[in-house]
Amino acid sequence: MRKTAVVTGASSGIGAATARRLAAEGFHVVLAARRRDRLDALAKEIAEDTPGAGRVAAVTLDVTSQESVDAFAAAVGGCHVLVNNAGGALGLDSVATADLDEWRAMYDTNVLGLVRVTQALLPELIASGAGHIVNITSLAAHVAYEGGGGYNAAKYAAYAANEVLRLELVAEPVRVTEIAPGLVKTDEFSLVRFHGDAERAAKPYEGVPEPLVADDVADCVAWAVTRPPHVNIDRIDVQPRVQAAPHRLHRE
Repeated sequence: MRKTAVVTGASSGIGAATARRLAAEGFHVVLAARRRDRLDALAKEIAEDTPGAGRVAAVTLDVTSQESVDAFAAAVGGCHVLVNNAGGALGLDSVATADLDEWRAMYDTNVLGLVRVTQALLPELIASGAGHIVNITSLAAHVAYEGGGGYNAAKYAAYAANEVLRLELVAEPVRVTEIAPGLVKTDEFSLVRFHGDAERAAKPYEGVPEPLVADDVADCVAWAVTRPPHVNIDRIDVQPRVQAAPHRLHRE
Protein backbone atom coordinates (compact mmCIF):
# COMPACT_ATOMS: atom_id res chain seq x y z
CA MET A 1 0.00 0.00 0.00
CA ARG A 2 1.33 3.41 -0.95
CA LYS A 3 1.61 5.93 1.86
CA THR A 4 0.27 9.47 1.62
CA ALA A 5 2.55 12.42 2.37
CA VAL A 6 1.30 15.97 2.90
CA VAL A 7 3.75 18.78 2.20
CA THR A 8 2.85 22.32 3.24
CA GLY A 9 4.45 25.31 1.55
CA ALA A 10 4.76 23.13 -1.55
CA SER A 11 4.42 25.89 -4.14
CA SER A 12 8.16 26.67 -4.27
CA GLY A 13 11.59 26.07 -2.78
CA ILE A 14 12.10 23.34 -0.20
CA GLY A 15 8.43 22.37 -0.24
CA ALA A 16 8.32 21.82 -3.99
CA ALA A 17 11.62 19.91 -3.94
CA THR A 18 10.36 17.72 -1.09
CA ALA A 19 7.15 16.96 -2.95
CA ARG A 20 9.11 15.90 -6.04
CA ARG A 21 11.42 13.71 -3.99
CA LEU A 22 8.68 11.98 -2.01
CA ALA A 23 6.79 11.29 -5.21
CA ALA A 24 9.96 9.72 -6.62
CA GLU A 25 10.10 7.57 -3.47
CA GLY A 26 6.64 6.25 -4.32
CA PHE A 27 4.45 8.26 -1.96
CA HIS A 28 1.06 9.63 -2.85
CA VAL A 29 1.76 13.34 -2.36
CA VAL A 30 -0.67 16.08 -1.35
CA LEU A 31 0.66 19.49 -2.35
CA ALA A 32 -0.52 22.25 0.00
CA ALA A 33 -0.05 26.03 -0.28
CA ARG A 34 -1.97 29.22 -0.99
CA ARG A 35 -0.92 29.61 -4.65
CA ARG A 36 -3.10 27.04 -6.37
CA ASP A 37 -1.77 27.81 -9.85
CA ARG A 38 1.73 26.86 -8.71
CA LEU A 39 0.47 23.68 -7.09
CA ASP A 40 -1.41 22.63 -10.21
CA ALA A 41 1.68 23.19 -12.36
CA LEU A 42 3.85 21.19 -9.94
CA ALA A 43 1.32 18.34 -9.79
CA LYS A 44 1.32 18.15 -13.59
CA GLU A 45 5.13 18.24 -13.69
CA ILE A 46 5.46 15.40 -11.18
CA ALA A 47 2.85 13.28 -12.92
CA GLU A 48 4.61 13.69 -16.27
CA ASP A 49 8.25 13.53 -15.20
CA THR A 50 8.41 11.10 -12.25
CA PRO A 51 8.13 7.43 -13.22
CA GLY A 52 6.68 5.35 -10.41
CA ALA A 53 5.20 8.34 -8.61
CA GLY A 54 1.99 7.84 -6.71
CA ARG A 55 -1.07 9.98 -7.02
CA VAL A 56 -0.38 13.73 -6.76
CA ALA A 57 -3.11 16.07 -5.53
CA ALA A 58 -3.09 19.85 -5.16
CA VAL A 59 -5.17 21.29 -2.32
CA THR A 60 -5.25 24.97 -1.42
CA LEU A 61 -4.11 25.71 2.13
CA ASP A 62 -3.45 28.84 4.16
CA VAL A 63 -1.83 27.67 7.41
CA THR A 64 -2.70 30.99 9.10
CA SER A 65 -6.45 30.33 8.70
CA GLN A 66 -8.17 27.75 10.90
CA GLU A 67 -11.07 27.60 8.44
CA SER A 68 -8.66 26.79 5.61
CA VAL A 69 -6.85 24.15 7.68
CA ASP A 70 -10.12 22.46 8.66
CA ALA A 71 -11.29 22.35 5.04
CA PHE A 72 -7.91 21.03 3.97
CA ALA A 73 -7.94 18.21 6.52
CA ALA A 74 -11.42 17.18 5.43
CA ALA A 75 -10.27 17.03 1.81
CA VAL A 76 -7.07 15.08 2.47
CA GLY A 77 -8.44 12.10 4.37
CA GLY A 78 -5.69 9.59 5.27
CA CYS A 79 -2.16 10.76 6.04
CA HIS A 80 1.03 8.87 6.87
CA VAL A 81 3.64 11.63 6.60
CA LEU A 82 3.20 15.33 7.34
CA VAL A 83 5.97 17.72 6.31
CA ASN A 84 5.37 21.07 8.02
CA ASN A 85 7.40 23.26 5.71
CA ALA A 86 5.28 26.42 5.38
CA GLY A 87 7.07 29.36 6.99
CA GLY A 88 9.54 32.09 6.22
CA ALA A 89 11.40 35.15 7.45
CA LEU A 90 10.56 38.85 7.26
CA GLY A 91 13.12 41.60 7.66
CA LEU A 92 16.52 41.78 9.28
CA ASP A 93 15.87 44.48 11.88
CA SER A 94 17.29 44.63 15.38
CA VAL A 95 15.04 43.94 18.34
CA ALA A 96 15.16 47.66 19.13
CA THR A 97 13.73 48.58 15.72
CA ALA A 98 11.61 45.49 15.09
CA ASP A 99 8.37 45.68 13.18
CA LEU A 100 6.01 43.81 15.49
CA ASP A 101 3.59 43.09 12.67
CA GLU A 102 6.37 41.16 10.94
CA TRP A 103 7.16 39.27 14.16
CA ARG A 104 3.46 38.42 14.51
CA ALA A 105 3.26 37.20 10.91
CA MET A 106 6.36 35.02 11.33
CA TYR A 107 4.99 33.47 14.51
CA ASP A 108 1.59 32.84 12.93
CA THR A 109 3.11 31.03 9.96
CA ASN A 110 6.14 29.25 11.44
CA VAL A 111 4.61 28.23 14.77
CA LEU A 112 0.82 28.48 14.87
CA GLY A 113 0.57 27.24 11.29
CA LEU A 114 2.62 24.18 12.23
CA VAL A 115 0.36 23.55 15.22
CA ARG A 116 -2.90 24.06 13.30
CA VAL A 117 -1.98 21.57 10.58
CA THR A 118 -0.53 19.06 13.05
CA GLN A 119 -3.69 19.16 15.18
CA ALA A 120 -5.89 18.71 12.12
CA LEU A 121 -4.01 15.72 10.72
CA LEU A 122 -2.82 14.04 13.92
CA PRO A 123 -5.81 11.67 14.20
CA GLU A 124 -5.06 10.35 10.71
CA LEU A 125 -1.33 10.09 11.44
CA ILE A 126 -2.07 7.99 14.53
CA ALA A 127 -4.67 5.89 12.71
CA SER A 128 -2.14 5.07 9.99
CA GLY A 129 -0.21 2.94 12.48
CA ALA A 130 3.09 4.41 11.31
CA GLY A 131 2.77 8.17 11.11
CA HIS A 132 5.61 10.64 10.78
CA ILE A 133 5.70 14.40 11.40
CA VAL A 134 8.64 16.26 9.87
CA ASN A 135 9.04 19.87 10.93
CA ILE A 136 11.31 22.05 8.81
CA THR A 137 12.85 24.62 11.11
CA SER A 138 16.24 26.29 10.65
CA LEU A 139 19.63 26.58 12.28
CA ALA A 140 18.11 29.89 13.41
CA ALA A 141 16.07 27.72 15.80
CA HIS A 142 19.25 26.86 17.68
CA VAL A 143 21.72 29.71 17.18
CA ALA A 144 20.77 33.39 17.48
CA TYR A 145 22.26 35.98 15.16
CA GLU A 146 22.09 39.76 14.93
CA GLY A 147 19.09 40.91 12.94
CA GLY A 148 17.44 37.52 13.28
CA GLY A 149 15.39 38.25 16.39
CA GLY A 150 11.91 37.68 14.99
CA TYR A 151 12.90 34.69 12.89
CA ASN A 152 15.01 33.26 15.74
CA ALA A 153 12.07 33.61 18.12
CA ALA A 154 9.64 31.91 15.74
CA LYS A 155 11.95 29.06 14.86
CA TYR A 156 13.00 28.52 18.49
CA ALA A 157 9.29 28.15 19.24
CA ALA A 158 8.86 25.68 16.37
CA TYR A 159 11.79 23.68 17.76
CA ALA A 160 10.15 23.66 21.20
CA ALA A 161 6.84 22.47 19.73
CA ASN A 162 8.72 19.71 17.92
CA GLU A 163 10.38 18.53 21.15
CA VAL A 164 7.13 18.60 23.11
CA LEU A 165 5.33 16.66 20.37
CA ARG A 166 7.88 13.86 20.61
CA LEU A 167 7.32 13.61 24.36
CA GLU A 168 3.55 13.70 24.08
CA LEU A 169 3.39 11.14 21.26
CA VAL A 170 5.88 8.64 22.66
CA ALA A 171 3.12 6.07 23.25
CA GLU A 172 1.62 6.60 19.78
CA PRO A 173 2.81 5.14 16.45
CA VAL A 174 4.02 8.54 15.23
CA ARG A 175 7.61 9.61 14.70
CA VAL A 176 8.67 13.25 15.05
CA THR A 177 11.66 14.69 13.20
CA GLU A 178 13.11 18.19 12.99
CA ILE A 179 15.20 19.23 10.00
CA ALA A 180 17.17 22.43 10.58
CA PRO A 181 18.84 23.80 7.43
CA GLY A 182 21.48 26.48 7.28
CA LEU A 183 21.96 28.71 4.22
CA VAL A 184 19.73 27.41 1.42
CA LYS A 185 19.58 29.29 -1.86
CA THR A 186 16.05 29.23 -3.24
CA ASP A 187 14.16 31.54 -5.57
CA GLU A 188 11.94 33.13 -2.96
CA PHE A 189 13.07 32.84 0.67
CA SER A 190 15.41 35.84 0.71
CA LEU A 191 13.27 37.80 -1.75
CA VAL A 192 10.28 37.50 0.57
CA ARG A 193 12.41 38.39 3.58
CA PHE A 194 13.43 41.66 1.97
CA HIS A 195 10.00 42.46 0.53
CA GLY A 196 10.96 41.97 -3.11
CA ASP A 197 14.23 43.94 -2.99
CA ALA A 198 16.31 41.75 -5.32
CA GLU A 199 19.59 43.50 -4.51
CA ARG A 200 19.24 42.95 -0.75
CA ALA A 201 17.93 39.43 -1.32
CA ALA A 202 21.09 38.48 -3.23
CA LYS A 203 23.52 39.63 -0.53
CA PRO A 204 23.29 36.63 1.84
CA TYR A 205 24.59 34.42 -0.98
CA GLU A 206 27.32 36.70 -2.33
CA GLY A 207 30.71 34.99 -2.39
CA VAL A 208 29.35 31.72 -1.02
CA PRO A 209 30.72 29.12 -3.44
CA GLU A 210 28.16 26.36 -2.82
CA PRO A 211 25.17 27.13 -0.63
CA LEU A 212 22.65 24.39 -0.04
CA VAL A 213 19.81 24.09 -2.54
CA ALA A 214 16.26 22.90 -1.93
CA ASP A 215 17.04 19.38 -3.17
CA ASP A 216 19.61 18.96 -0.37
CA VAL A 217 16.95 19.49 2.26
CA ALA A 218 14.47 17.29 0.39
CA ASP A 219 17.09 14.55 0.46
CA CYS A 220 17.17 14.78 4.28
CA VAL A 221 13.39 14.54 4.47
CA ALA A 222 13.31 11.51 2.19
CA TRP A 223 16.02 9.72 4.18
CA ALA A 224 14.30 10.35 7.51
CA VAL A 225 10.85 9.16 6.40
CA THR A 226 12.15 6.03 4.70
CA ARG A 227 13.88 4.61 7.79
CA PRO A 228 12.18 1.57 9.37
CA PRO A 229 9.14 2.55 11.48
CA HIS A 230 10.94 1.81 14.77
CA VAL A 231 13.75 4.27 13.91
CA ASN A 232 13.18 7.93 14.81
CA ILE A 233 15.58 10.51 13.43
CA ASP A 234 15.21 13.19 16.07
CA ARG A 235 16.95 16.05 14.27
CA ILE A 236 19.08 16.73 11.22
CA ASP A 237 21.21 19.89 11.16
CA VAL A 238 22.33 20.48 7.58
CA GLN A 239 24.41 23.34 6.24
CA PRO A 240 26.88 23.94 3.41
CA ARG A 241 30.48 22.94 4.09
CA VAL A 242 31.50 26.62 4.07
CA GLN A 243 29.08 27.48 6.88
CA ALA A 244 30.13 26.92 10.49
CA ALA A 245 27.16 28.73 12.09
CA PRO A 246 24.28 30.91 10.90
CA HIS A 247 26.51 33.96 11.32
CA ARG A 248 29.82 32.36 10.20
CA LEU A 249 30.28 31.78 6.48
CA HIS A 250 33.37 31.57 4.31
CA ARG A 251 32.98 33.86 1.32
CA GLU A 252 35.30 33.95 -1.66
